[in-house]
Amino acid sequence: MRLCVFIEPQMGATYEDQLAVARRAEECGFDAFFRSDHFLTMGRDGLPGPTDSWVTLGALARETSTIRLGTLVTSATFRLPGPLAIAVAQVDRMSGGRVDFGLGTGWFEAEHTAYGIPFPPVAERFDRLEEQLEIITGLWAADKPYSFTGRHYTLVDSPALPKPVQQPVPVIVGGTGARRTPALAARFASEYNVPFSPLAKTRECFDRVRAVAERPLVLSMAQTVSCGRDAAEIRRRVEAGGRMAENGLQGTPSELVDRLAEFGEAGATRAFLQILDLSDLDHLDLIAEEVLPQLR
Repeated sequence: MRLCVFIEPQMGATYEDQLAVARRAEECGFDAFFRSDHFLTMGRDGLPGPTDSWVTLGALARETSTIRLGTLVTSATFRLPGPLAIAVAQVDRMSGGRVDFGLGTGWFEAEHTAYGIPFPPVAERFDRLEEQLEIITGLWAADKPYSFTGRHYTLVDSPALPKPVQQPVPVIVGGTGARRTPALAARFASEYNVPFSPLAKTRECFDRVRAVAERPLVLSMAQTVSCGRDAAEIRRRVEAGGRMAENGLQGTPSELVDRLAEFGEAGATRAFLQILDLSDLDHLDLIAEEVLPQLR
């Protein structure tokens, strides 16, 4: 199983905080550094304020060398598909081909209201997501001018530039929806992710996507993690993570290995470990030293 570091910088993080985590994750041998795509905090003050995911990843692309970079997941409500395709392709080039592109419907209505972003009903958000996935992957793959006519977006004779280094860029579709999410993953994605769900629910979601996919997909899961050498260290990390950490995976390194192995038996070959206290780089060191080697 490959382990990825996943952060939520809208909870309160500077670019420098994110850079420190990305560099340490790379030094420790984690497979990837991922961040959320949010413009509003949840339950904290969020200071100094949000950072744009693709601006940040573009900078990190030049400050790292080997670790993969991505979003879990970019919100389709935030950006038009053409400019988003350009931004992601550019970051892929800036990183030398290290981008994983997650795209989802968007769900947090308050951040849309706070920043003047339209927030359509869920059915329309799924429709827009489907069109965006088709447009973005189409632009990257096109070898001639690209046109598209849909209900929400129309492109006419786009030069379909720039091209990413990777052909294709790995696309991640995630969620626990029973119908449209598996269908979109099967059609467009190379990876399907189940976020923050119990083991039984994760297994159920994996089974649904396997049932409709005509090709193998990478199956992955995301869980908040609080790992410590003893009960006091575990509790300190849970408290630092707040409510989100209370519902996550907690334990010693050996206990975390066992819990992750259970998800591996369900089919997960990639795990996104949500780290909420970005100042606690020792947390990454502990997982890298005592958990990561046991799962390779």
